[in-house]
Amino acid sequence: MSVLQNIYDNGLVGIIRGVQPDDILDVAKSLHQGGIHTLEITADTPRILQVIEQLREELPEEVIVGAGTVLDAETARAVIMAGAQFVFSPTVNIDMIQMTKRYGVVSIPGALTPTEILTAYEAGGDVIKVFPARSAGPNYIKDVNGPLSHIPLMPTGGINLDNIMDYFQAGAVAAGLGGSLVQAKKKYTETDLAELTEKAKAYVEKVKAFQINVQ
Repeated sequence: MSVLQNIYDNGLVGIIRGVQPDDILDVAKSLHQGGIHTLEITADTPRILQVIEQLREELPEEVIVGAGTVLDAETARAVIMAGAQFVFSPTVNIDMIQMTKRYGVVSIPGALTPTEILTAYEAGGDVIKVFPARSAGPNYIKDVNGPLSHIPLMPTGGINLDNIMDYFQAGAVAAGLGGSLVQAKKKYTETDLAELTEKAKAYVEKVKAFQINVQ
């Protein structure tokens, strides 16, 4: 199964931002145990390249590991060489998209306006991250999905357990989960990791129920 198909099937991308490098593997394993198998490590993470290499080596094969907050082509190439299977960006950077596609890696650029979304898709974006979704809301996804229904949209920013179904019902193919799932700048204890697994399960249950209903 392709990386892109895995992202569609998983429906959720767990964003690991601001977590100490030594805790990331445990956080990733906890998310995996909770059913979230697509993980984004933000590029501003210390030792990001080593972290990606470690996750690719130690996590099960069904876990997809990518890099986020990638702002330029040079960083895209570096994380790809370290093993990133997809590249997220908060912006539309044509050079970065082209670099990602050159290496056959899934490209998920960030965009907000219809013009940006179309530009990112036509430049080679596989899925377009609608960011910041918090500012737009589910109805915006529905409105954009009307004339641009051929473009897969992944809202990110402000997605939580209370509103995630609104985004999927509006036409999202997946959703990025940031601070509502993984808290930044904290030391993760065994209790924290267990709670993270349970929180991941709650998101997965909602998305799976939606996917079953639309089949």
